[in-house]
Amino acid sequence: MPTRPAAPADRDERRQRILRLLGRARVRSQAELQELLADAGFDANQATLSRDLRDLGVVKGPDGYELPTANSAPARPEDSVWLAARTWLLDATPAQNLVVLRTPAGGAQPLGLAIDKAELTGVVGTIAGDDTVLAVCADAARAKALARELLATKSARATGIQKA
Repeated sequence: MPTRPAAPADRDERRQRILRLLGRARVRSQAELQELLADAGFDANQATLSRDLRDLGVVKGPDGYELPTANSAPARPEDSVWLAARTWLLDATPAQNLVVLRTPAGGAQPLGLAIDKAELTGVVGTIAGDDTVLAVCADAARAKALARELLATKSARATGIQKA
């Protein structure tokens, strides 16, 4: 028997519960969040949780899921790329019109999402796993430039310099 989508009231209540849970305790994974929600009487699958977290603006940081704050949210989507690169990027390797971006475990999704939302010129899109993002660029020159820009941001983090 197919399941029906959650009614808006159910969705809103679940999302409010998610915000309360994340405000009270560190949650490191969607599985952990799913269990906490189940304990509170909310049944949600992984796809639903992903959608809820995205719509709520929740990001996964090095210590788990983090609530968005007015002070920490970049003013422009393209700024979020540089913040995500400073936070997550370990290495960037161009390969023809592609760039392979390495992150710590759990860092690929936030980095890939930031690149996609920024709609950078010459970047067609990304595919993100757990610790690797594949950025697809319009051509090899753009791939090399993207890798160079992201690595410069990573270096700026290491030396304490901020990208303008």
